[in-house]
Amino acid sequence: VQFVESGGGLVQPGGSLRLSCAASGFTFSSSAMGWYRQAPGKAREAVAHISSFGAGTYYVDSVKGRFAISRDNAKNAVYLQMNSLEPDDTAVYYCHRPAYPNQSWGQGTQVTVSS
Repeated sequence: VQFVESGGGLVQPGGSLRLSCAASGFTFSSSAMGWYRQAPGKAREAVAHISSFGAGTYYVDSVKGRFAISRDNAKNAVYLQMNSLEPDDTAVYYCHRPAYPNQSWGQGTQVTVSS
């Protein structure tokens, strides 16, 4: 099982980023997927989840209306569109399978929101 995240960077408050995750080693189309983040000194938190065929989504309250999760089962990829970014969104972002939290995690991609 492997997850490779990309798309992070430095952005000003109010800006946008689109994160991508390439997954492999399991049947992607049968798996719910999620984006998670961990800020310095804080526990990792779930940001958004999406069901196996994209019909159902979940967002943590702090990102509702600003972030959108999507997936492309043909490419084994999951995305996170982040708009109206705030300094509190600064963290390392990871993708993973919600049902298997003990499987290995990827390197993540750093998102820094700062003026």
